[in-house]
Amino acid sequence: MQKKWLPTFIFLILFLISGFLAAPKVFAQSSVERYNEIQKQIEKTQAKISELQETERNLSQQISLINTQIRLTELKIQEAQAKIDQLEKEINVLGFRIEYISESLEKLQILIKKRIIVTYEQSFISNLELMLTSRDFSDLILRFQYLKQVQENDKRLFLSMQQTKTEYANQKDDRETKQAQILGIKKQLDASVALLDHQKKEKDNFLAVTKNDEASYQEELKRLQADAASISLALGNVGARIGTVAKSDIIASVGSSGCSTGPHLHFEVFTDAKVEDGKIIGNRVDPKPYLDDGKYEKPVPNYPGNVTTWYGEVYFLGVHTGIDIANSFGTSIRAIDGGEAYFTQAPCSYNIPGGTPLGKGIVVDHKNGLVTLYWHIP
Repeated sequence: MQKKWLPTFIFLILFLISGFLAAPKVFAQSSVERYNEIQKQIEKTQAKISELQETERNLSQQISLINTQIRLTELKIQEAQAKIDQLEKEINVLGFRIEYISESLEKLQILIKKRIIVTYEQSFISNLELMLTSRDFSDLILRFQYLKQVQENDKRLFLSMQQTKTEYANQKDDRETKQAQILGIKKQLDASVALLDHQKKEKDNFLAVTKNDEASYQEELKRLQADAASISLALGNVGARIGTVAKSDIIASVGSSGCSTGPHLHFEVFTDAKVEDGKIIGNRVDPKPYLDDGKYEKPVPNYPGNVTTWYGEVYFLGVHTGIDIANSFGTSIRAIDGGEAYFTQAPCSYNIPGGTPLGKGIVVDHKNGLVTLYWHIP
């Protein structure tokens, strides 16, 4: 009797395991919906930022832009947390599945092996018994066919079990992948939290500078427009070659020339770049990876603690093109790497307390596709 119901029992267990493996991830549905809703809000917020950036802004519109950027960062924090919650739920479900299937497969493997052994032993010793116990020749043929079908059925059972074990292994890999994803998202989350804190401080600084007054805002806007225009002119007005410099050589000192409100270094990096025909040809990029890379010298002390504005930071005009590092007047500026140094200058078209009518800087062509700008020197 036991031998008759055993195949059905094994098939039933395999069917349940297969269904369990293929079941939809209903446990994580709420997390998925929350994550998708946050992404929709992010898309709307990004569209709002683009709209505000394309218009000529007054004070209220600028404040609206700043608040929208802060909202975007808050949404990205929520998005990261929602994704982490979603992945953690999926990992928990996978862990339960893996534990359950592992135990079930071990039991099934033992049962199936026993069944195959018994079936094949019978196939060698029961032929005579089948002949003697059969009612007639037709009954004998049916019994042989049944035995053959049982043997083939057992083979299918074993193959099905092997396939289920493969799916089990795949789910273990899936769990490890999700665990690695969580680590990466947590790093993004930490960065977004730091950015949010910075954005809120920048908003406070902005309100302090403008005093929530339209006239003060317009004055600050003119200053920044003049500063951006001055730097742009300097990039296309590279002057006389100073000479060859080595990594860490002092090439200038911190000043406040041009459209500057106080002593600091405005530092820019260009890649796929060179100095040619009195101008920098290349692509402006974020200097931070270069300043953080131990391969290069820091241009001034107190980095990153004294950074006042980062590359890509959105402010009155749009996006900041370098990194501003505050240091006392006369602090040494060093070349981050060896190359050919050039002098550059450009006028500041706006009278700024703390600045000068003429901005000055040093350009270094590192002769490897990298060009750096050191701006606001005395």
